[in-house]
Amino acid sequence: MSTERLLNHRLSSGMENEILIDDLDSPTHVDRYERFANIQEDEDDDLIDITDEDGSPTAKSENNFRDSSQGLVEPLDDFHIDTGKYDDFHTIDWQKDIQKDRQRHKRIHRDKDKSLLDKLKAAHDAWSGWLVVFLVGVAAGTCAGIIDIGALWMSDLKLGVCPQAFYLNREQCCWAENDTDQLKFNDRGCSKWHTWAELFNILGDNAGSYIVNYLFYSLWAGALGTLAVMLVKVFAPYACGSGIPEIKTILSGFIIRGYLGKWTLLIKSITMMLAVSSGLSLGKEGPLVHVACCCGNIFSYLFPKYGKNEAKKREVLSAASAAGVSVAFGAPIGGVLFSLEEVSYYFPMKTLWRSFFCALVAAFVLRTINPFGTDHLVMFYIEFDSPWLFFELVPFIILGVFGGLYGAFFVKMNLRWCKFRKTTTLGKFPVLEVIILALVTAIISYPNPYTRMSSSQLIKLLFQKCGPEDNFMLCNYKRNHTAMLHTGSMSGAAAGPGIYTSIWLLTLALFFKGIVTIFTFGIKVPAGLFIPSMAIGACAGRLLGIGMEQLVYLNSDWNVFESLCQPATPCVNPGLYAIIGAAAALGGVTRMTVSLVVIMFELTGGLQYIVPLMAAVMTAKWVGDAFGREGIYDGHIYLNGYPYLDSKREFVHSTIASDVMRPRRADPPLSVITQEGMTVEEIENLLGENTYNSYPVVVSKESQRLAGLVLRKDLNIAISNARKYQEDVVTQSKVYFSSHVPRYSIAGQPSPLKLTKILDQSPFQVTDQTPMESVVEMFRKLGIRTCLVTHNGRLLGIITKKDVLRHWAMLKNQDPDSIMFH
Repeated sequence: MSTERLLNHRLSSGMENEILIDDLDSPTHVDRYERFANIQEDEDDDLIDITDEDGSPTAKSENNFRDSSQGLVEPLDDFHIDTGKYDDFHTIDWQKDIQKDRQRHKRIHRDKDKSLLDKLKAAHDAWSGWLVVFLVGVAAGTCAGIIDIGALWMSDLKLGVCPQAFYLNREQCCWAENDTDQLKFNDRGCSKWHTWAELFNILGDNAGSYIVNYLFYSLWAGALGTLAVMLVKVFAPYACGSGIPEIKTILSGFIIRGYLGKWTLLIKSITMMLAVSSGLSLGKEGPLVHVACCCGNIFSYLFPKYGKNEAKKREVLSAASAAGVSVAFGAPIGGVLFSLEEVSYYFPMKTLWRSFFCALVAAFVLRTINPFGTDHLVMFYIEFDSPWLFFELVPFIILGVFGGLYGAFFVKMNLRWCKFRKTTTLGKFPVLEVIILALVTAIISYPNPYTRMSSSQLIKLLFQKCGPEDNFMLCNYKRNHTAMLHTGSMSGAAAGPGIYTSIWLLTLALFFKGIVTIFTFGIKVPAGLFIPSMAIGACAGRLLGIGMEQLVYLNSDWNVFESLCQPATPCVNPGLYAIIGAAAALGGVTRMTVSLVVIMFELTGGLQYIVPLMAAVMTAKWVGDAFGREGIYDGHIYLNGYPYLDSKREFVHSTIASDVMRPRRADPPLSVITQEGMTVEEIENLLGENTYNSYPVVVSKESQRLAGLVLRKDLNIAISNARKYQEDVVTQSKVYFSSHVPRYSIAGQPSPLKLTKILDQSPFQVTDQTPMESVVEMFRKLGIRTCLVTHNGRLLGIITKKDVLRHWAMLKNQDPDSIMFH
């Protein structure tokens, strides 16, 4: 039977357009329905598509619509056509985007044998993933090299200048004289380097020289900090902060327009150098992750496979975050593990390989640039070969306890201060806050040589192992060089006056940096937390290491020391304690474990220190978790109200889906769309009455039987395009989300509008008695945005990701309104 005869037969027999669900149980009816559906499906392929591949209307489509004599119009023929971008501050639908990519992939490989061009397209699709991460790695390494060189030069600018070559920093200016010991504490450095006092012909170490250098140090710090915050405020407000909390949220599927844009990349790279050079207690290692992700976002738009698919784009961003840590610490493997453990939400195996490749390329490019002139990727790279002894596990664990206690204290105090900043008038004056903080930090830091230098230089100094040739203050031991020359023994020596002076100065530096970092992290300039935390831990570790070294030296006849320590070699290395302390403090603040241990072992180049690092880092995590399970980055995510479902958190409550779904008892009824019968005007009124992102589609308002789910953005685009390109679609046109549509318009009635292709006929749904533990796992592991709640097939309500987070916050006695975004 032909299509036209079948349609006439249906109309003449008085069959209604809507087939009741209960009638479909009849085998005869099922057969007739399937035959009719197949015919309808064949004819649907001839419907006009008014959008081209980029989602923009074409002139040909417009003419086809105007020439079409059909009363039935469907403006969106295929779901893969661009039906609207995600709104700002909303969450992506992982399943939809992954499904779209699979359809695109199948289409490319299905057509690859048709022509040479199609084969090239298939090949390009296959290697585009490796190409984009290669480009990201090159860009991340280049940006890191430029930032390292600029930050080092501007940091030394506070102390003086190299008149013969102003573009050289202090160490480069003094390379010719080969006197590196003077660079440890002496601002003069060498004869080629001139302090600001010497530029004004104030020579010698007198009060006038000290005051002039002190004044210029403070003025430069204030000027650099002011310039950094002004650039951020005027050109790129998203360039402030560490960026890691937002990167974690973005990788979980959240949309923040402009956060990874080109202006953010440019301004953050510049202001990062300025902020670090100002002497503020912050680092550039965390913001380097943000910079690398900006590179990943920009390069992804060169490949439509990633640029037009938010879920696929996040694979590139995961690889970029690994590259960021790789260039920050010279640790490619640690960067991959950091991306896997700390920031990534969706991390398939191919992303693991590409992240490793991206981190490798970034490290190679940075090594080629060689920003520090030492053939190492970081300033404080160190190599140890002395073994650690069994009894040292006790002080290592003590450092772990310190790291956990400090981490818990820092997280709680910093979150309180940031909350105070957000809720008071202090938050209205970010520029003034940065200027005051930069000046106060500089004024207090200058008298102490350990706080006067940058945090990276301090870490480098504390990590060093003192040799017999070292004579600066931290290595001022009372060595008997004559005995050492005759016996070759380097077993140890009593602490000299320089050591005792260093102990007091390091103690003051420890307390000062520990307090000032609380007020610094969160200000409106690029502010990383890795380096300040490591500097604080290194101070504590070096202090404990000096104490253990003197304990062993003064009590060398104790059995535990006598049996384990070799007489001709140093028994305790204080530099190793500084490394362990730095890892413990950073672990206590961030609650990183595996990735942190690998980063530190790549940093030191010694596999033999993995056990002490593991013991200290795990102890720091356990102690920190005893006071609160949130790390600093998770804390800032919750403080800002981002919709982030942490995969590490367990839902241990006994609530069910009906306890969380909307509408609740006091709420108005759920806004739904019927499968058939509603007019364009009614749907437009519904869209104007609320701002919901999606609407359930039901068979009828009486039955409330679920038919599917339609997105708000798709409805807006579909109706707008239909009104624009089809004159027959008017306000009173009926909208159909099913295949049971009259093929021709009835005389005197407007043409209907068919929108089946924008209807999701398989939305995620649960029953009202489903445990919330299962619902949370669905949202977390499937990456869905919306879940419908039904009872015996009837729609009861809807659960969004925001509802889940608010319910969880309420169960923890927190403010549910703190979750501000969708």
